[in-house]
Amino acid sequence: MRVAAIQMNSGPDVSTNLELAGRLLAEAAAEGCVLAVLPENFALMPKRGKDKARYAEEPDHGPIQDFLSETAAENQIWIVGGSMPLASPEIEAERVYGACPVYDADGRVTAVYRKIHLFDVDLVDKQESYRESNSMFPGDEVVAVDTQVGRVGLTICYDLRFPEMFRQLVDAGSIMFTVPAAFTATTGEAHWHTLLRARAIENLAYVVAPGQYGRHPDDRSTFGHSLICDPWGRILAEQAEGNCVVAADIDPELPARLRSEFPALSNRCLT
Repeated sequence: MRVAAIQMNSGPDVSTNLELAGRLLAEAAAEGCVLAVLPENFALMPKRGKDKARYAEEPDHGPIQDFLSETAAENQIWIVGGSMPLASPEIEAERVYGACPVYDADGRVTAVYRKIHLFDVDLVDKQESYRESNSMFPGDEVVAVDTQVGRVGLTICYDLRFPEMFRQLVDAGSIMFTVPAAFTATTGEAHWHTLLRARAIENLAYVVAPGQYGRHPDDRSTFGHSLICDPWGRILAEQAEGNCVVAADIDPELPARLRSEFPALSNRCLT
């Protein structure tokens, strides 16, 4: 089965971003992909984090979710929707969830994951500071979803640094992780490949990691290097820059075979 990571350089105009995402998703479907993963903030990379609240959608309603549903059905492809601003009546209006909805090939929403780990980090040497918690609210539920390629564990960007989350997803039956991201150029250069390959190797699972790349309206530079990694840590496909489709063929039975032949997961002594 063929899967895709969609790499983008998103900006502040939602309609422009959706048009680009639609072209790339159609390209992935034409290449024979049965599942495609969009990057974090695919529909909106605003000038200010607080601007996300202006575009936040209620669950199951709004132009971004309509686009994902219609595009999945039109192209007969599963779509893991990167992340988008999702409102909640339980929280204050100026903060949103970073939500990753999943649509099946008929355009039906099958799961929604809300980003748990928020990127509140100071990179002193680079004079960079990030406070996602100023504009976002953390989710509290680990989510895995059954898809055409098997059970997929959903994560978003900064979640990648928390291996205990991936262990929970493996225990929930995941054979693949999706990691839509907008990794900074600084942290991406240092850790992107190492962390993705580590999550694949230690869990004997596929990793599909689409990223944002290039310069954005808030003056952030993102790392790109979208890639697909197999359960042995081998990079099957990668693209450093450009709005593009990064696609690879996967074997959904391989994780189970490797876990049987190399039983590191069942040999765990500490949980």
